[in-house]
Amino acid sequence: QVQLVESGGGLVQAGGSLRLSCAASGSIFSINAMGWYRQAPGKQRELVAKITSGGSTNYADSVKGRFAISRDNDKKTVFLQMNSLKPEDTAVYYCNADLRLLVTMRWGDYWGQGTQVTVSS
Repeated sequence: QVQLVESGGGLVQAGGSLRLSCAASGSIFSINAMGWYRQAPGKQRELVAKITSGGSTNYADSVKGRFAISRDNDKKTVFLQMNSLKPEDTAVYYCNADLRLLVTMRWGDYWGQGTQVTVSS
């Protein structure tokens, strides 16, 4: 079974930093893009950052210059370094992966369970 497991969330003060990790495991043939989304109460889920297998990145305007996404292809892990955190960054952060299953050889989107990030003022 494919699993995406996030870690690194928590409570920090404004201006602080957190580093999120998401490790993919299971019967995976290959992974194309991996990314992070977030959702706050009463708001729609939004893309935070995305990175392709080739290293191309895409960021939400609200986090540019503060967040950095990276990945370790050998470990099937994606990271999100979050600096200069603001209260408006408070949300549940979800890991996403566009991957090809070994058993079906078909592409599909998979999601982690989410990790809470809370930034106090």
